[in-house]
Amino acid sequence: MWAEWIEDYFDGIHRALEALPREALLQIIAQIEAAARDGHMIFLCGNGGSAATASHFACDLAKGARRPGAPMIRAIALTDNVPLLTAWANDTEYRHVFAEQLRPLVRPGDLVIAISGSGNSPNVLEAVRVAREAGAFTIGLTGFQGGKLRELVDLCLIVPSACMEQIEDVHLILQHTITTVLRRTWENAFVVAPILQEEPMPDASRIPGS
Repeated sequence: MWAEWIEDYFDGIHRALEALPREALLQIIAQIEAAARDGHMIFLCGNGGSAATASHFACDLAKGARRPGAPMIRAIALTDNVPLLTAWANDTEYRHVFAEQLRPLVRPGDLVIAISGSGNSPNVLEAVRVAREAGAFTIGLTGFQGGKLRELVDLCLIVPSACMEQIEDVHLILQHTITTVLRRTWENAFVVAPILQEEPMPDASRIPGS
């Protein structure tokens, strides 16, 4: 029975990946690359497993995608400052924990990536609202039918699955895919050609008969 359940789970991930909207993924990559080239910040947030994905994504964007000569991605996960997160949760409401971190930092042209399997996490939605008010571009990674996040963000990629675990699995695959594509793009675009060493011109004063 366990073997059957394992295969069912793997099949679910395979089906979700096969049905994934490629065009939305390409648009997300383009937005991240443009933000990096223009020096804009990228902020990420999520709850539970999605909080781990947000932190992992920020790490891979900031370090894993870096290549000599290429733009450096300025990425921050709003899940990582635990003292500040808990201060906002304790002193106000939990739905403010990302929005109030974001409010003094986000600027027009920045990018906010909101990760929510259900698409209905109040604190994620609140962060998107603050981002939009500031003129940032917003991206949602979600599942099921997209929830409220679907209509709130500028660009939404919905994993076609009704299984939360598989949605979170695919979100992690997506962030690795995005990072890999960016790294390969910059490897091709910013390859430093070897500098050809020219022979020095001879000193005429040392040439016999000159």
